[in-house]
Amino acid sequence: ADCSSDAATYSSLFLLRDRAAGMNGNGPAKLVDPLEDPVPGLGTYEDFNTIDWVREKSKDRDRHREITKKSRQSTVALLHSVSDAFSGWLLMLLVGLMSGALAGGIDIAAHWLTDMKDGVCLIGFWFNHEHCCWTSNETTFQERDRCPQWQSWGELITGTSEGAFAYIMNYLMYIFWALLFSFLAVTLVRAFAPYACGSGIPEIKTILSGFIIRGYLGKWTLIIKTITLVLAVSSGLSLGKEGPLVHVACCCANILCHLFTKYRKNEAKRREVLSAAAAVGVSVAFGAPIGGVLFSLEEVSYYFPLKTLWRSFFAALVAAFTLRSINPFGNSRLVLFYVEFHAPWHLVELAPFVLLGIFGGLWGALFIKANIAWCRIRKSTRLGHYPVTEVLVVAALTALLAYPNSYTRMSGAELISELFNDCSLLDSSQLCGYKQVSLPDRPAGEGLYTALWQLALALIFKMMITVITFGMKVPSGLFIPSMAVGAIAGRLLGVGMEQLAYYNHDWLIFKGWCSPGADCITPGLYAMVGAAACLGGVTRMTVSLVVIMFELTGGLEYIVPLMAATMTSKWVADAFGREGIYEAHIRLNGYPFLEPKEEFEHSSLAVDVMRPRRSDPALAVLTQEGMTVGEVETLVESTHYSGFPVVVSQESQRLVGFVLRRDLLISIDNARKRQEGIVSASQVVFTEHAPAQAPEAPPPLRLRGIMDLSPFTVTDHTPMDITVDIFRKLGLRQCLVTHNGRLLGIITKKDILKHMAQIANRDPDSILFN
Repeated sequence: ADCSSDAATYSSLFLLRDRAAGMNGNGPAKLVDPLEDPVPGLGTYEDFNTIDWVREKSKDRDRHREITKKSRQSTVALLHSVSDAFSGWLLMLLVGLMSGALAGGIDIAAHWLTDMKDGVCLIGFWFNHEHCCWTSNETTFQERDRCPQWQSWGELITGTSEGAFAYIMNYLMYIFWALLFSFLAVTLVRAFAPYACGSGIPEIKTILSGFIIRGYLGKWTLIIKTITLVLAVSSGLSLGKEGPLVHVACCCANILCHLFTKYRKNEAKRREVLSAAAAVGVSVAFGAPIGGVLFSLEEVSYYFPLKTLWRSFFAALVAAFTLRSINPFGNSRLVLFYVEFHAPWHLVELAPFVLLGIFGGLWGALFIKANIAWCRIRKSTRLGHYPVTEVLVVAALTALLAYPNSYTRMSGAELISELFNDCSLLDSSQLCGYKQVSLPDRPAGEGLYTALWQLALALIFKMMITVITFGMKVPSGLFIPSMAVGAIAGRLLGVGMEQLAYYNHDWLIFKGWCSPGADCITPGLYAMVGAAACLGGVTRMTVSLVVIMFELTGGLEYIVPLMAATMTSKWVADAFGREGIYEAHIRLNGYPFLEPKEEFEHSSLAVDVMRPRRSDPALAVLTQEGMTVGEVETLVESTHYSGFPVVVSQESQRLVGFVLRRDLLISIDNARKRQEGIVSASQVVFTEHAPAQAPEAPPPLRLRGIMDLSPFTVTDHTPMDITVDIFRKLGLRQCLVTHNGRLLGIITKKDILKHMAQIANRDPDSILFN
């Protein structure tokens, strides 16, 4: 299986663990009085189940009312009320501090290990290349990265930095370190935290929609993801750390939630914190706090109330401030690729910007199709059984092909920084190999032509290798590789436009604004626009992407080119399929996720989708009185449903409420242990007053407290598009179908997903979980 399908592989393990723990959940006992918890585990959910948002919100509302009522009675209760209100902000502060500190550590460690593949610092092996040469007096502007304190592996082994033998030694050491780092990364993931692989964003989206994947945001996942992310990025594989940082921030939030009862005991409240944590992840990944908040709102979150917006903003701000204090890039800037373009853009240039948007959309659509096809091969063939071998082969192939080309040898962030760069007099980059740099008017020189050839080869290499890298059993983000592809294409187009303007000043399109001697075309700007276009094509982000890009680069005046390219990219990619890469991976792994952006266009009714169908056996129901404990236990054991409707009687089928299977089992088990006289012959009653019984009869078991008295219902003639909307907006697990108050059937989230899969001619059994 590919990385994110581990949820299926490890489901049985987690279920066994839950059972071994005696199903000790951590949620409140009754809907009636959520502050009392006499029965452990009542009101909680099993692994791989969907939460009931309506029930969780109702539970929190009751808890809040109780605290408010008590706060009027004593000073202690008032202080408790104040601390309860303040706990959300305190939690956001802690999430921001922890995520910022971890991101700073990851940045510093990844930079150091990446440089270790090239050489070592003689004055201290813990220094990376840049820090090693900071104190040196021998550096020059032309060779600012050369200093005696830093030696390449070839220089150390052979005693000289020149010649074929030194080059071969450097080449072999580069491959050795790449294989070592990737082997350590995949082995740690396999041995300690299978959930630590991949990007994590598809699973975060699924969890935020109300799905339970226990252990996915646990402490082991956090520790292993942090370590292996550094190793995977340093190995030189075509992946980024930005997506996994969202997973890391969500792990921090989930762990810190356990310090606060309000969040520990309520799944819906916890998801509000996780939405804010997703914003924190992007904030520390790019140094873009506002972009992070918009990313969480546009791309990740399922439920995003106004309170969560403010808290996300605060947490992202704290995280960005923490990262800035650590200063991992050593340049006193928060942004990853700071740009200073001197020439403004012209209206005529919108045409090449739109062209880059078209390229980004085509590449995005092609990448999604190719990557999903490759992941299917990985899942359905023997390839999926050898994840360590796969990672090592891809790492060896990447290192072998990347080393000879200086643009593929450098890290993704370094490459993008180089491509965004605007040439100045002091630049020693090959991309600035013009015949004359001093004038704004610059004809291309020999160095630039060499650089363009290398970039063209780097583009083909990056496009192909990223397809097979994303989804392997190591932490792998997609932001940086996608941006690198777009930045290379943009820089090539930018240089082409620049040379076209230089040799054809008299053309109609250049007349008036690009006269001889004027600095009119900026190739770095084209690289920036291309990066946004390709990232937009792959993820289908729009507003958040533009904001991330201008926060990332500091190029505020280039919003219009970025907007034009991003929108074009989205329209072109949507023409080939409306799914972004994360939605495609959610569908590939069969997670029960109702995509908010997807339109339901079929004219079916609730009665067409509900269970039971005409050929199915009758619906399994409980009656509000008349059933014994033994009969209820037999019914539960003979079925696998996660809940049962409660009706007045088998004859009338009038709906009374709904009971969850887990709550029913825990309550009966608890009653048998704690309540005297409860035996298999005891009556189970869901009414307020127990009916009259014979004197010798055992005492009844009253379970009205665990019943949901207001289950959501629709009539049999409700159109399915409205039903799907209700499920999306209210986050329902199930909805009961009635006709004149009489129960007909039930529709679950899984039924809707299967129905939508059938309409789209997909395999309806691909939806894995209950």
